[in-house]
Amino acid sequence: MIDFNSEGFFARLKKVDNNEFGKIINDFLIDGESIIGAYKSVRDGVVFTTKRIIAVNIQGLTGKKQDYTSIPYSKISTFSLETAGVFDLDAELELYMSGVGKVKFQFTGNTDVKAICKAISQFVLE
Repeated sequence: MIDFNSEGFFARLKKVDNNEFGKIINDFLIDGESIIGAYKSVRDGVVFTTKRIIAVNIQGLTGKKQDYTSIPYSKISTFSLETAGVFDLDAELELYMSGVGKVKFQFTGNTDVKAICKAISQFVLE
């Protein structure tokens, strides 16, 4: 599980095909929920659905042990976006959940983080 008290952190995420995590995530999806974007680092990843964000943490040498943390959009109270710059090539998205803490996602510079924020806004503000 993400340690929300010590800034759960996922680094160097890049866009991948939605099916990259679809095989594992589809078992968790409820009726009417679908994947809208998937992002992966070396082993870990983050999947944005129409209902929530699912953080996937692959553990151990073989990767058979996996941890999934579900963050419903309804629990996000605030979020912050720092876009990539000239010298800092990564963008960062911080999500704050009331009563839980925060988590930080770092995306590669070519990721459309504004589209991610727009999607989060759509679900949080509804």
